[in-house]
Amino acid sequence: MSPPIESLLGWIIVFSLIGGIFSAIAAAVFLLFPDRIRTAMLPHFVSFAIGALLGAAFLALIPHTLSTGSGIEFHQLGLTLLIGILGFFLMEKLVLWRHCHEHACEGHTLTEQQHSHAAGTLVLIGDGIHNLVDGVLIAAAFMTDFHLGVITTLAVAAHEIPQEVGDFAILLSSGYSKRKAFLFNVLASVTTVIGAVVAYFSLRHAQEAVPYILAIAASSFIYIAVADLIPGLHKHVAFRETLRQIALIIAGIVVIYFAHATLH
Repeated sequence: MSPPIESLLGWIIVFSLIGGIFSAIAAAVFLLFPDRIRTAMLPHFVSFAIGALLGAAFLALIPHTLSTGSGIEFHQLGLTLLIGILGFFLMEKLVLWRHCHEHACEGHTLTEQQHSHAAGTLVLIGDGIHNLVDGVLIAAAFMTDFHLGVITTLAVAAHEIPQEVGDFAILLSSGYSKRKAFLFNVLASVTTVIGAVVAYFSLRHAQEAVPYILAIAASSFIYIAVADLIPGLHKHVAFRETLRQIALIIAGIVVIYFAHATLH
């Protein structure tokens, strides 16, 4: 049963905190593990995140967008998904969207070699914009259906943790102390709440826009999973590692499926 509308904003704030600040804190804790353990575990988190993102997009967001009374037709949904994917591609090209989860990727290698606060600042700006959009997506999901909001938050948190680990590492390599890197990473995560609150008050008077925002959320999750995360898995081609990746991707999908079924 969904909560009354007067308490919805409170729930949106709580879950946007989980999707943003909690992920930053969890990433900081993860960095306390020895390098060997962290290096071994991170690809497993990424595989699980892929499943969670794809599950949330195809099993929750898109079906809800097409549900009766949503006001969006299948053709409009397809067009919105395509525009969203292209938009995220362009944003990533402009270095505003940072979803690189591998320290060896080109973007991270360049910033690690520079060792400058300017590189760390760029990461924080990109992370803040990314989290702001995540907050908007979480709020739109909650305003459609409370359970959909929970599923969306789970998917956001699943991919945020490995991303925050990568961003945290860049800040450290850019000359930030561990304390400052943690503080600034948490501050950048606060934009999730800001985006959620702004979206709540804006979308209350523009309900017809909510289905399109849900479609954008789905395109975001699909793009992150397919364009940013899956290519990293192809660096590990051993048969046993491939089986492990497939199992963890399926596990992410299964978690979203049962969470969605249970909440409903």
